[in-house]
Amino acid sequence: MNGPFALTRTVIDREVTRISPGAYELLMSYSGPVKYVGRSDDDLNARLKQWVGDKYSYFEFEYCSSPKAAFEKECTLYHYRGGSEKLDNEIHPQRPANSDWQCPKCGIFR
Repeated sequence: MNGPFALTRTVIDREVTRISPGAYELLMSYSGPVKYVGRSDDDLNARLKQWVGDKYSYFEFEYCSSPKAAFEKECTLYHYRGGSEKLDNEIHPQRPANSDWQCPKCGIFR
């Protein structure tokens, strides 16, 4: 993961320069724990900007080669960071509609 970086439009534009699928983590403080994990299936920069002004102040990110790779990375991060017990994520990451993708960690959606 790249970061952490301040969660501002200017910093997002400076750091997330490609239009690409990707996964991200959100933090409330620079050295604090990850509090939320997510992904974008097509434009990571635009997705991160939707969080500007929310309760999170920092982000980390990773580009992914495809929407499926972004989904798998988000699932991996979700489980690695403790799932809904430790994250603000209320539920397991959802796969895109009309896909048959499975979580690489827990096999959900089998």
